[in-house]
Amino acid sequence: MPNGSRTKTTRRDFLKATAGVSSLLAFSQGAPARAAAGSKPNILYLMTDQHRADCLGCAGNQAIKTPHLDSIAADGVLFSNAYSSTPSCTPARSALLTGLSPWHHGMIGYGRIAGQYPFELPQAIRDAGYYTFGIGKMHWHPQKKLRGYHGLLVDESGRAETPGFVSDYRLWFKEQAPDLDPDATGIGWNDYRAKAYALPERLHPTVWTADRAVEFLDKYDRKEPFMLKVSFARPHSPYDPPQRFLDMYNVDDMPAPVVGDWAARYASHDDPPKPTLWQGDLGVRQAKESRRAYYASVTFIDEQIGRILATLKQRGLYDNTLILFFADHGDMLGDHHLWRKTYAYEGSAGIPMILRWPKGMGLDGQRGRTLPQPTELRDVLPTFLDAAGAPIPNHLDGRSLLSLVRGDTQSWRSWIDLEHAMCYDQDHWTALTDGRFKYIYFAHDGREQLFDLAKDPAELHDLSGDPAGAALLKQWRRRMVEHLSERGEDFVSGGKLVLRKKKLLYSPHYPKTV
Repeated sequence: MPNGSRTKTTRRDFLKATAGVSSLLAFSQGAPARAAAGSKPNILYLMTDQHRADCLGCAGNQAIKTPHLDSIAADGVLFSNAYSSTPSCTPARSALLTGLSPWHHGMIGYGRIAGQYPFELPQAIRDAGYYTFGIGKMHWHPQKKLRGYHGLLVDESGRAETPGFVSDYRLWFKEQAPDLDPDATGIGWNDYRAKAYALPERLHPTVWTADRAVEFLDKYDRKEPFMLKVSFARPHSPYDPPQRFLDMYNVDDMPAPVVGDWAARYASHDDPPKPTLWQGDLGVRQAKESRRAYYASVTFIDEQIGRILATLKQRGLYDNTLILFFADHGDMLGDHHLWRKTYAYEGSAGIPMILRWPKGMGLDGQRGRTLPQPTELRDVLPTFLDAAGAPIPNHLDGRSLLSLVRGDTQSWRSWIDLEHAMCYDQDHWTALTDGRFKYIYFAHDGREQLFDLAKDPAELHDLSGDPAGAALLKQWRRRMVEHLSERGEDFVSGGKLVLRKKKLLYSPHYPKTV
C-alpha cells in the first residue's frame, strides 16, 4: 500500500469519532469472525456518487485504472445496462430505500427524501435478522435518521440541513486537524474545475469512509450477519484526488467529450463560465482536464475498496459475503456540452453495477459474465431480501438481480423507465430504454429523441427525425403512452402524450409525513 493511503487510528480515536453510536462498542478488536458455512450471507454494498457506467476497466474502458472493482466483476457479474431512473442524488436514494419506480416512491426530481416510507431497505434487512450499519453519504433528511440502521457514520459533504448539524466526518476532521479547513482545496461541490487535494491524504473523505469500513469489519464479532453500506461521496465534484492519483493519468490520454448532431442548443454559456455551470462548450482541453481528475478520483476510491476487500478476506468473511457495487447516477463531463447530471443521456443516467455472490450459492459458471438486461436502483432492495432469505413484497417495482444470475432472463423486464423533473432550467423529460434503443420525450415542448444504443452508444445521432426510424419511433411512443397512462390526463389524454408546462417535483405517492 502506498504511503498515506491509510489512516492509523487508535481505538481511542475511533471511539471518539463514533460518539453516540453505542452499538459499535460491542465489537471486539481482533476477534475471529463468526460467519459459519451455510448461514445467511453478509451483505456489503459499495456505493459511489456521480460515477459513470463507462468508468470501469471491466466495462471496456482501457484508460481508467480500477483493478479492485474489476476483480469483483471477475468473481461475479457486470450489468451492462444498469440505470438510475431519476439521475440525481436524492431521488436515486429514494429508489434504493424503497425498491420502487420514481412515480411510486414519489420523487420525480431533485427534492427532499421523505422522512419515512412504508417499507424501507435498512429496516427490512434488520427485520430479516441482520445487524445493519451505514458509513458515508446518506443524503436523506433528517441527516442522521437511522431508518432501521443500528448505527450510522455520515459524511454529508458540508451540507447542514438542520441547526447545529455536523457530520461525523467533519467532527473527526476537527479532532484530527483542528487548525485546518476541510474545504481548503478551494473548489465547489458542483464545480467543473479540478485540483489536487490540498491537505494530507489521510484527511480526505474518501480515506475516512474506507477507514471506518475497515474498522467495522476488523472489529465485527456479532453472531448475526451484517449488512454494511459504504457510500463514498466521490467521484462527485469537487474533482480533488491526491496528487499521486493525478500523476497516474495524462490529460492527452483522456477520452474527448462526445457531441451529438443535436447538441448545439447546449453549447452556449456565460463568459467567463460559472464554475457550477450545467451546460456549455468549454472546449476539449477543459473536458479532458476535468476527466483526468475524475478518473483519478475513481482510482482513488478503487484503491480504498481494495483495502475493504482485503479486510474481508483477512477476517475470513469474503466467501460468505454478497457484494453489490453501484452508483446513484453518472456525470456528463462535457458530453453533448452538458455537465453534472439529471439528463436522460448515458453519461448521466447510466451507472456501473456489479454483483458478486458468496461461494455457497454456487452458480460458479456465471462468474465473470456480463448480463445485458436493463437493471436499476429499485432492484437493490429485492436483491438483498432474496440474499437474506426474506420474502419480497409484491408491491415492489424492483426485481432480485440474483434471479438473473440464476438464469431467469425470460421473465425479466423488457425496458426500464427514466425521468427527471425540470432542473437547471432544462425541460422535464421521461424516457424508456431496453439497452438497445432509448426514447426520450420532453414534456414542456413535445420534442422527442430516439437513439440506437447498439450502433450509436455515444448517442451522436438522433433518429427521431429520420424517416427510416419512423416506425420505431411510433412503437416507442406507444410504449411511453402505456407507461404514463396510470398518471391520468395530465400525462396522457386521448391516447396521446400531453404537454406539461408546470414543474412537478413530487407525485401523489410521495409520503405526506416528514
